[in-house]
Amino acid sequence: MDKLRIALVPDDKPVRLAVELPATVFQDLTLYAATIAQSAGKAGKPEPARLIPLMVARFMESDRAFRKRRRQAAPSALPEAKSG
Repeated sequence: MDKLRIALVPDDKPVRLAVELPATVFQDLTLYAATIAQSAGKAGKPEPARLIPLMVARFMESDRAFRKRRRQAAPSALPEAKSG
């Protein structure tokens, strides 16, 4: 089986954010979650919503221009996440 970019879903303290996705994207997320479970040999699959932050993080990590901007930004210039 091919190696997935996301293999494990970490347990992290979330910040709530509501988004709307096209049905086709949700179907693909569901299939991706099932593929993760199959490749890991687990009976249960992760919730598709838990994959979204991992995918967004991977996307931002792979964006060279964004990585450069993040290095240049002072910590006080970045918005703080609000929990709850």
